[in-house]
Amino acid sequence: MIEDLWYKNSIVYSLDLDTFMDGNGDGVGDFPGLINRLDYLNSLGVDVLWLAPFQPSPNRDNGYDISDYYGVDRRYGSSGDFVEFVNHARKRGMRVILDLVVNHTSDQHPWFKEACRDPDSEYRDWYIWSKKRPAGWNKGMVFPGVQKSVWTREPKAKLYYHHRFYDFQPDLNMDNPRVRAEIRRVMGYWLQLGVDGFRVDAVPFILEPSQQPKGELQFEYLAEMRQFLQWRAGHAALLGEANVEPKETQRYFGDGRDGLNMMFNFWVNQHLFYALASGDTKPLEQALKATRKIPDATQWAVFLRNHDELDIERLPKQRREKVFKRFGPEPHMQLYHRGIRRRLASMLGDRRHLELANSVMFSLPGSPVLRYGDEIGMGEDLSLKERDAVRTPMQWSSERNGGFSTARRTVHPVISKGPYGYKSINVDAQRRDPGSFLNWMIKMIRVRKECPEIGWGEWSLLHTGVPGVLCLCYSWRGNQVVVVHNFNRQPQQVRLVVEGDGCERLVDLLGTDDSRADRQGRHDIALTAFGYKWFRVGGMNYALRREPAAPDERH
Repeated sequence: MIEDLWYKNSIVYSLDLDTFMDGNGDGVGDFPGLINRLDYLNSLGVDVLWLAPFQPSPNRDNGYDISDYYGVDRRYGSSGDFVEFVNHARKRGMRVILDLVVNHTSDQHPWFKEACRDPDSEYRDWYIWSKKRPAGWNKGMVFPGVQKSVWTREPKAKLYYHHRFYDFQPDLNMDNPRVRAEIRRVMGYWLQLGVDGFRVDAVPFILEPSQQPKGELQFEYLAEMRQFLQWRAGHAALLGEANVEPKETQRYFGDGRDGLNMMFNFWVNQHLFYALASGDTKPLEQALKATRKIPDATQWAVFLRNHDELDIERLPKQRREKVFKRFGPEPHMQLYHRGIRRRLASMLGDRRHLELANSVMFSLPGSPVLRYGDEIGMGEDLSLKERDAVRTPMQWSSERNGGFSTARRTVHPVISKGPYGYKSINVDAQRRDPGSFLNWMIKMIRVRKECPEIGWGEWSLLHTGVPGVLCLCYSWRGNQVVVVHNFNRQPQQVRLVVEGDGCERLVDLLGTDDSRADRQGRHDIALTAFGYKWFRVGGMNYALRREPAAPDERH
């Protein structure tokens, strides 16, 4: 059904159009600006660009309150600019996926306005209503502490409408087949303009029954979306946002043909941050084992930070408190009683710790997803409200506004003060510095792309005998890759036993520190504090020795 499972082994780059690059000097990023930065993204090694919502919107929630699914907000350019962008990206071998935000619309969407105005309108049943304020009206908020309810009275309609998110984002009634048909029409429109798939926002809420929120999820709705996607564009993929426990993930993936192609691995992400905060890797190892079994044609999306808060709600209370204490100790660093609203570099602080975190992320089972600015170690602006703290403009140079815009005022203030200000942290300076974090990231992306075993292969945990040292071994088509990470603040010596052809030799992929096994077949590996090693087993002729694909294996 899918001839090329490109999402199994891709480097994904997440960006907000309005804060990436301003091409016309009005203070807001746009498609012309993004087009001008595609060469940079190409040189970074990016395979897939994931764009946050750019459709027309009142922009009260970073564009996630959409008022027209079939257009481009004029702040960002035109539909012609979008098509031009897709063409330029394709010429550089990059794919494009868009946010599909269909759990709710803006309250300024014509559908909702019409639904409020006319009780006989077909759009009345496109939303979820109640004559009386339902019990539990103040429970189940997505933004606790900021959001007051999930039911709000609409004066014109004289009814209460349901909204999982802010009150200006009324939920669509997914039980209405016309709503689902319209969503497929939206998908078809953007597929026709050349996109390669969608990052589906808030998947569990899309599947909630309208008359019984928190009832049995309607996974057949997800199957409808996947079936339509395959009919229209066999190569396209759905990447789902569903922060659920491992026991629930199988239903989201389905059998590999009727669910999500990819899903963010929030479970591993949260346990990774606990390991980074504590040095204890046992829970991370357990999280990896718990999320191991997924259909062959699907993939995890692994990440460190995204455009939201760092959500650690699913960690046990003691572990969650340890992460808060280490990475977000002050109340203004925390958000919604569950997360931390900081960037990765400022949370970790130490360059060695930052390298360790990214090296681990690149080595986890799945496809890596990078957040714009993390490749240079950008910080956050905690003076901005809620999630806006991590949505500041990209820092390109030491020029005005960090090279993002020539305008006097930008969509969000550029970070200008402190150790993470644009004069200290920017692309231009780091590109010319061989020892910069940006050049380290470029090297890591190159090495990750030379290890398809991670995206395609089977993995196992190797025993190190040292607490706080994680070792993963990947096998695919007769070749093996071994990655070792030391989460301790002290140097460690570990002893590894690797099995298989060529196991007596481990070739260092990041340096020249190769390892030869002793007579008992053991490798002694020295790791610095927060150190890491990537090895290829048996030597560098792996491409020549690679076993051919099985007749039914497509890639």
